[in-house]
Amino acid sequence: MCVVIPVLNEEEAIACVLERIPRGAVDEIIVADGGSKDRTAEIAAQHGARVLNAGKGYGRACMEGALAAGDSCRIVVYMDGDGADFPEELQKLAAPLLTGTHDFAIASRARGKRERGSMAWHQLASGKIIGALAGLLYGFRYTDMCAFRAIRRDALLSLGMQEMTYGWNLEMQMKAARAGLRILEVPVPYACRTGGNSKVAGSLTGTLRAGSRILATFARIALQAKRPVS
Repeated sequence: MCVVIPVLNEEEAIACVLERIPRGAVDEIIVADGGSKDRTAEIAAQHGARVLNAGKGYGRACMEGALAAGDSCRIVVYMDGDGADFPEELQKLAAPLLTGTHDFAIASRARGKRERGSMAWHQLASGKIIGALAGLLYGFRYTDMCAFRAIRRDALLSLGMQEMTYGWNLEMQMKAARAGLRILEVPVPYACRTGGNSKVAGSLTGTLRAGSRILATFARIALQAKRPVS
């Protein structure tokens, strides 16, 4: 099992995130850096992670991390590097994949206990609305688009992921449901980030940019689902 952490300027939080990952449960930790201008990469390397210069784009960092993990990695676990996720929940998230009952497990902040101020109302609402729409298309109703997730690496590579920016998480969820993967939502706790600024919720520009990519991704995948099989 490999942990992939896409990062961009997370020097204040990355050390704590890496220290909290249960090392006995994972084979490798890959920090996929999207072009940080601070000491994120240096600190991550000092704490035992393999640092990958992944290039620009959240989705690109996620994809490059999975590819770098190699065929020996059976399960890829994704989490953010801002300290808001609880690495202690990693084993609970991955357990259904390790036992073979599921192919994809996604954390749900909406169903878990959240620290006050950790999520804005529009984040919760958008996750539930888009999840409900995906449910109408594919039969599995998500409640969140949380970055904390575990997926069989071979299943991930079979999905044909294309979105290299903030629509990556939604694309994975929609394509996983469309492909008939065995999916499980796992309620998890969620905290406020431990340092730095959010690239999405930290500014109006970031929120609008990410929101537009997520909507565009939803439309693209939904339209693909309606195409006749040739």
